[in-house]
Amino acid sequence: MIITVANQKGGVGKTTTTINLAAAVANKGFKTLLIDLDPQANSSMSYVDVRQVEKSMFDVLVSEELGIREVIVSTPVENLSLAPSRIALAKLESKLIGEIDGHYRLKDRIAEVINEYDYVFIDTPPTLGMITVNALVASTHVLVPIQSSYFALEGTDDLLETIEKIKSRPNPNLQLLGVVITMHDKRTTLSKDIHDQIQQVFGDRLFRTTITKSIRLEESPAYKESIFSFAPRSSGAMEYYSLSEEILSRV
Repeated sequence: MIITVANQKGGVGKTTTTINLAAAVANKGFKTLLIDLDPQANSSMSYVDVRQVEKSMFDVLVSEELGIREVIVSTPVENLSLAPSRIALAKLESKLIGEIDGHYRLKDRIAEVINEYDYVFIDTPPTLGMITVNALVASTHVLVPIQSSYFALEGTDDLLETIEKIKSRPNPNLQLLGVVITMHDKRTTLSKDIHDQIQQVFGDRLFRTTITKSIRLEESPAYKESIFSFAPRSSGAMEYYSLSEEILSRV
């Protein structure tokens, strides 16, 4: 299974969701690959020192010679490997525009190693440009994190429209895995109202598990750890474990 985590809005907990779901699935004994396609490289920074990364996903996607296997590195999490990003990835759009296989680069590269992993998670930038399209074309499923805020659903129509366009031609097998509410504050009436609003829009595609605001979730990447090793008894660890269970039951 290849799962892209996508939302063109920034600050919705997308990277936090990607790194901790990948760790949760790896902790269950599944061989897991985390592909960082965000030029900010926050997923990569959560597990490795990106200053030591010589070749990244940018090099893989612009080069005909460099395979994805050559950039994959291990992480402190057993069963979890990482294909890292660097800021150079921001130049990918201009490199691939006009290329006849531009939308298929990632799909072709993943094909080299797909039989070596049970699950692949892809972190994407907060845009609907060439990088995110590459991820959606390569994926079997897409997971959408939505922040529990007043503007939660803003732009969601654009993302869903993009998913439908990808399904109509380059990737008819792409499925919306579901929507997860992140950064939720159970104490406020507004958050409850927003939860109900999202529930009305997405119905059973909304995961039962809600990710609440958590200092531990914010701190763990600074220590190059997932929430499960950094604060295993925290609410964040329990919630992402629960979300991983739901995801595995759906795929």
